[in-house]
Amino acid sequence: MKNLHCIIMAGGSGTRFWPRSRKAKPKQFLTIFGDESLLQATISRFAGFIPEKNIFIVSNKGQQGVLEEQTTRLPKENLIYEPVGRNTLPAIGLAALFVAKNDTEGIMVVSPADHLIKDDELFQQTIGSAVKIAEKKNGIVTIGITPNAPATGYGYIETAAEIETGQSIRSFAVNCFVEKPKMETAIQYLSSGKFFWNAGIFVFKVSVFLKAMERYAPAIYTDLMKIAQTIDTPEYENTLNELYPQLEPVSVDYGIMEKAGNIFLVQGDFVWNDLGSWEQVYQYGEKDEAQNTGVGEVIFQDTKNSYAWASNGLLAVVGMDDVIVVKENDMVLVCKRSHAEAIKQVADQLKTDKLEHYL
Repeated sequence: MKNLHCIIMAGGSGTRFWPRSRKAKPKQFLTIFGDESLLQATISRFAGFIPEKNIFIVSNKGQQGVLEEQTTRLPKENLIYEPVGRNTLPAIGLAALFVAKNDTEGIMVVSPADHLIKDDELFQQTIGSAVKIAEKKNGIVTIGITPNAPATGYGYIETAAEIETGQSIRSFAVNCFVEKPKMETAIQYLSSGKFFWNAGIFVFKVSVFLKAMERYAPAIYTDLMKIAQTIDTPEYENTLNELYPQLEPVSVDYGIMEKAGNIFLVQGDFVWNDLGSWEQVYQYGEKDEAQNTGVGEVIFQDTKNSYAWASNGLLAVVGMDDVIVVKENDMVLVCKRSHAEAIKQVADQLKTDKLEHYL
């Protein structure tokens, strides 16, 4: 696709995937399905239709070593580091500066690094439809996942009128973005047919995005423009380290998507999951007759509906149902699948107990 660039957001901490996800190697760098890490699988997905020289990664300095190790197929200058995390709007804005430097009218596709996506051909077609809308309407396009259940763990997007694009994939104007709902509200969303899950995937002309930042986040825009003037100069690192930590930490949803008027949605019917917990990994894993998923040297006895992962050695799970067991070197996690979301609280407890060396 002509003038197409990809920005992959890879700076998250992934505390719900403890003990495998650690500060030095968080979720996006883990191999969970297949032979590639989630980040590498994301790169491969986009490299199927975007030149590798046009694929950029935004991460943080603390992850530089593992990032360079896993992205040898990309130019090193395409690895963009935040001095500190400032949420998604500043991160996308920083990456946009590098695209705008060489292609002011280029199209940017922004994607998380750690989501599960299947059916690459349909995904590519969906992105292609979004690119055409971004070009023709000078709009900001989001990919909305068709919900198959009244999920409460996702943000939603409410659509307005359907727009004609000449494409087989349906597209809509966007009415509004809404936060994660309660179950009763999620059931109403599902039955209405007007709501889609927010996948955090966006497509837009870099010029359109920067104009939106100038209008809706002027303070962030002003400092980013100062940083832009120093790219490819010896002053870049100092300017970035001075100005970037001062930027307001704000999400792209809140900072722009909820305020701008030229927002469109392309319907995403490919398999998608944000892999927010070990429970979701279990749901997509290959299972035996007892509906168990085991990775590594794992033995299940009198156990069903469970997930087990062993980094080394042997792990035996006996007489337990509906559990998650993860053995990572000198750390072991055992929890009910229904409590998978609570694993992030373990990280908080480790900090409280001054056991940060396990994080």
